[in-house]
Amino acid sequence: MDSAFYLKKFEKAANRIDKKILIKKQIEISVGLYQDSVFLKLYKKNWSNNIQNPIESESRIFFSLWINDLTLKEQKLFYNIHALKLRHLKGYSIESRKFADVFRTHFKKFEHKWENVSVKFGPLTLMQGWIYITLESFEEKTIELTTNFLEITNLVDTTLAKFK
Repeated sequence: MDSAFYLKKFEKAANRIDKKILIKKQIEISVGLYQDSVFLKLYKKNWSNNIQNPIESESRIFFSLWINDLTLKEQKLFYNIHALKLRHLKGYSIESRKFADVFRTHFKKFEHKWENVSVKFGPLTLMQGWIYITLESFEEKTIELTTNFLEITNLVDTTLAKFK
């Protein structure tokens, strides 16, 4: 996989996401490499313990899109929402499984908007799915998925509020 090429593709898509919505919802974007994958992540700083470096925080919530050699071979772009070590999230008293259950109950109303999505994971992966992509559709599909996530960020906030 040409990682530099796909980093640029994700960056180009990230630059097309509506900045007014990102600011209004306090959502940050990160594009990078993790192990053998290229990713684009969306997150709020207050969804982590490390406001200065939330993307590296041990306890955090984020939405991620990623590709690697295997996913490209299958022409798939994967996505998920991760909730890592929430029992350590400052200001909250969270049991990960209960948090996941509450989030997934609220997510059911939106599930139909997400292709090939599943919530049948442990509490660290709140939901996960994939969509078919081509080189030509990569940027548009990335924007489509991030737009879907921006529509449901309030589900994370609402769920967190239950554990304040």
